[in-house]
Amino acid sequence: MDKTTPVALSVRKGPVEDRMDIDSTPNGAAKRKARTSTGVAPKYKEESDSDDGAPLAKRQKSSRKQVESDSDDEPIAKKNGVKLPPSANETATLESSDDDKPLGTKLAQRKADIEKAAAKEAKTMRAKKATTKKAIKDESDDEPLAKPRKRQSNGVSAKKTNGVKKEAESDSDVPIAKKAKAAPAKKGKAAAPVKEESKEISENEEEEEEYRWWDQPKKEDDTIKWTTLEHNGVLFPPPYQPLPKNVKLYYDGKPVNLHVEAEEVATFFGSMLHSTQNVENPVFQKNFFNDFKEILDKTGGAKDMNGNPVDITEFKKLDFTKIFEHYKAISDAKKARPAAEKKAEKAEREKLEAPYMYCKWDGRKEKVGNFRVEPPGLFRGRGEHPKTGKVKKRVMPEQVTINIGKGAKVPDPPPGHKWKAVQHDNKATWLAMWQENVNGNYKYVMLAANSTIKGQSDFKKFEKARELKKHIDRIRADYTRELKSEVMADRQRATAMYLIDKFALRAGNEKDTENEAETVGCCSLKYEHVTLKEPNTVIFDFLGKDSIRFYNEFVVDRQVFKNLKMFKKPPKEEGDDIFDRLTTSQLNKHLSSYMPGLTAKVFRTYNASWTMSKLLQSLKVEDRTMAEKIKLYNDCNREVAILCNHKRTVGASHEAQMEKLGDRIKGLKYQKWRTKMMMLDLDPKLKKKKGAEYFERDAELDDAWIEQHQKFLAEELKTKIEKKFEKDNEKLAAEGKDKLPAKELKERLKAVGELEAKFKKENKTGKVEAEGKGPTVEKLTAAVEKLDERIKTLELQAADRDGNKEVALGTSKINYIDPRLTVVFSNKFNVPIEKFFSKTLRDKFNWAIQSVGKDSTWEF
Repeated sequence: MDKTTPVALSVRKGPVEDRMDIDSTPNGAAKRKARTSTGVAPKYKEESDSDDGAPLAKRQKSSRKQVESDSDDEPIAKKNGVKLPPSANETATLESSDDDKPLGTKLAQRKADIEKAAAKEAKTMRAKKATTKKAIKDESDDEPLAKPRKRQSNGVSAKKTNGVKKEAESDSDVPIAKKAKAAPAKKGKAAAPVKEESKEISENEEEEEEYRWWDQPKKEDDTIKWTTLEHNGVLFPPPYQPLPKNVKLYYDGKPVNLHVEAEEVATFFGSMLHSTQNVENPVFQKNFFNDFKEILDKTGGAKDMNGNPVDITEFKKLDFTKIFEHYKAISDAKKARPAAEKKAEKAEREKLEAPYMYCKWDGRKEKVGNFRVEPPGLFRGRGEHPKTGKVKKRVMPEQVTINIGKGAKVPDPPPGHKWKAVQHDNKATWLAMWQENVNGNYKYVMLAANSTIKGQSDFKKFEKARELKKHIDRIRADYTRELKSEVMADRQRATAMYLIDKFALRAGNEKDTENEAETVGCCSLKYEHVTLKEPNTVIFDFLGKDSIRFYNEFVVDRQVFKNLKMFKKPPKEEGDDIFDRLTTSQLNKHLSSYMPGLTAKVFRTYNASWTMSKLLQSLKVEDRTMAEKIKLYNDCNREVAILCNHKRTVGASHEAQMEKLGDRIKGLKYQKWRTKMMMLDLDPKLKKKKGAEYFERDAELDDAWIEQHQKFLAEELKTKIEKKFEKDNEKLAAEGKDKLPAKELKERLKAVGELEAKFKKENKTGKVEAEGKGPTVEKLTAAVEKLDERIKTLELQAADRDGNKEVALGTSKINYIDPRLTVVFSNKFNVPIEKFFSKTLRDKFNWAIQSVGKDSTWEF
């Protein structure tokens, strides 16, 4: 990071205060009390995060910078020279309304109306279900009905209060800090290798017919994930290539020699000097230097050119410039290679990766998502991670556990090595697993996002959220009643449920604050994270997931306000938990009494999908252009993303991208003006017929910009000709023919000179000669109309992009909004699904696209 201040995203004019620093002393944000994690043996995670389909090497590399919102006080009319049009929707969006209410409050008001509709639908669904059951009973008096399924209790004794089961432990009025800790689970032994029978799986195998699992009958026991599993293991990164003898690390102005192991660690830092937000972060520097010194001590230290020891004691005396220049030169040389060489390298890489890309899962070929073992480097972490900068060591085969079918051939480890263990766990969905050294986390090789198992997991997640529709009104009624409970634990739980449901707060998990960024959720809120303002306004200010700052003001139910006031009463002070009688696990156990598998996370999925569903249903898209329809969809998605606090820092390249987009729009306006001038060249009387204003040049297209743009057009044409010439020569070489002579390129480049001469003449005379084959006024008029459409489309894109600069639409669209809603919108309003889902997402959500088909009536 380039600042010592904490990551803090300024949202809706929220103040940025020093007390949000995650590394603060006891005078600042104190460590969480009574939430120290116990030594529990690692569990093999079945569900994966949204980046499971990406290579491990590419994960957790995004770091956040502190930014200040620069958009709230600016008119939306213009940004970086780009004119931003008003929303295409006739009804103003929440974000563009004129009042000064915080966006969270406006969204909560919108959500209140949606909740009423949800309650009405839940009652209707239950009434319909009851009617159906009665009809079945009337028709089958001679057949005994099956016994009703008992509500899941998760092994917790329960009692009934007002018809709703509760856990016995929820009656406890003892703070969590005083409760006994659970004993750690025992780690099981890995199974021994078995006989080898299967062949290697290759990408070149014949394509199989698509497996439409969504059309298959549901399995009674879905804990068994596979019966047969074959794969070829993992791909390890290449070994380290030592630096040339003339490239050295410098200390106190003098070059030093290092052992190859220490040299590799030095290159980790030296190769990323361009990433100032990391290398200039004091925490990053401190952690790196401590690990670097340890490796120096282990490998004999540094020596000068004469072989004398050099005592490296100060980080600021280290100079990695020569190392950085070396790797930058390699990178630049790679970029400058001919296309044929790049293509050959790509083919060689794909050939090396081919055996690992697919596995055989129950006889079907399935794509593996992240078969590459993460290479060594420096840990960056998410947000303000206390371990950022520490050295991630090279993963060896002896650390890797393989999970494979009993009858399958166990993949061979690299020569001279062996696997840590081989097991045959058909209840696990990972193929390989190892433990990384920085945080002790387990890394898993999983199937790709478009695999059957991942698709089924997504389907179950959204179906579970749909099931919540039937219970939501009853759950809300119960927690509303329990807001006044005489049992403190129940009152805290009800208050937390209110906040999670109404404002989409994450539940929060217990954390090891010494090894993790001190981020919190609802159940782990502390005294200093909640500010109360009479009569019923609550201000939340804390670091949420990925250390993104959550700052918002909400108007809450008066009883909720009174409860929070009670939970903050003395002797509580900064560092103390607001909900000291509640944990996330207790909350989830309570929720499961309403519906099997219900957790606090399901509320986020339900609320996001339900809200998106109602927003899309309220849209009026008749007579809209394609660009307007897309923007309307994105506006709805944005509201859901803001509701879920899916915020992001403004990218470093945002301003440049907006400026580039503005230049594209101005370029089209210039092209439109030239086309109109060609019309006058054909028929000068048009100026009188259409009026002089029609032919006026846009005010922002001044002479200086036009000259600059004309140079750009000439340079663009030159580049295009040169690339075409290179491509023609590559094609000839591939066919075994002689390349084109240099004079051919010279001849082609004459067109550039002709274009420059044309522009020079136009600037001098103020007239533009008609171009093209058989130009007519009618053709040119049609061209102007097309340019108008393109300009409008780009202006909508500019408004959309600027609106998204602090909001991450992808997270909500991929993980929280049921993809079938997007498919229905696409079908209903004739917008190609490609406009919303990339090729990767279309593969991931193929089950949604196929199961909905062309139906436009499906509802969440």
